[in-house]
Amino acid sequence: MTDPATKPIYADRATGQVFSEASAMVNAYIAKYGTRSSMTLDPLDEAGYTQVRKGSASVGINVLEDHGVILFLAPVMTVPKIGREALYRRILELSFLTTSDAAFAIDAQRDEVFVRALRRLSGLDYEEFEDLLETVGKVADEWDDVLKKEFE
Repeated sequence: MTDPATKPIYADRATGQVFSEASAMVNAYIAKYGTRSSMTLDPLDEAGYTQVRKGSASVGINVLEDHGVILFLAPVMTVPKIGREALYRRILELSFLTTSDAAFAIDAQRDEVFVRALRRLSGLDYEEFEDLLETVGKVADEWDDVLKKEFE
């Protein structure tokens, strides 16, 4: 049984609104983002997942409440059979500064390159949510075509 004193607090710093669970907070942020962007966005599904389109990129928003984190994930390309090492070096170099709070990552099971950002849910405010979503979307949108052209 979880001690109520150690239960994470899900509250928006700017508005002071407190949420009973992380998914409710993220759904409020998704709705606010949709309104500000004049987009119709789906709330999180039962598994804690939804997608947002950012240019040519599709950014998955994953609330992993059991782990206490939110994961923004945008697919970029399949890892090529030839030139893998050059791709690995390129995405590591890009992840050093070019990606801001995001980073390139490889899903070994799917053999696919992603742009991702991971953040603790507790203490997450709307501005951080928006910044991470925008960053992952911008990086994936900017680099997906470039990397495919270079390595596929």
